[in-house]
Amino acid sequence: QVQLVESGGGLVQPGGSLRLSCAASGSIFSIHTMGWYRQAPGKERELVALITSVGITNYAESAKGRFTISRDGAKNTIYLQMNSLKVEDTAVYYCKLSRAGAAYWGQGTQVTVSS
Repeated sequence: QVQLVESGGGLVQPGGSLRLSCAASGSIFSIHTMGWYRQAPGKERELVALITSVGITNYAESAKGRFTISRDGAKNTIYLQMNSLKVEDTAVYYCKLSRAGAAYWGQGTQVTVSS
């Protein structure tokens, strides 16, 4: 079993920044992929960014140039640095870990971008 705990969400003005964290514990395995997804009201959950256990990253087009995903392997933690936030970035952000055919989700953290 894997447990994921997200933190760092909140209210920010357009153009501002936030940093999300996701700490993983349990049977993580050495080979895995972790990522951030988001779900806005009335919309489907969508990928924001992924990072593999060897540091390969992938971003949604909407995140490129503004968001940066990173990881601290020693802490089994990933981060999402979000800059130049827009109103349309408002959503619940979820952390996901995928390994060995199984996937685990965190409880989500709300990010609200509003003036």
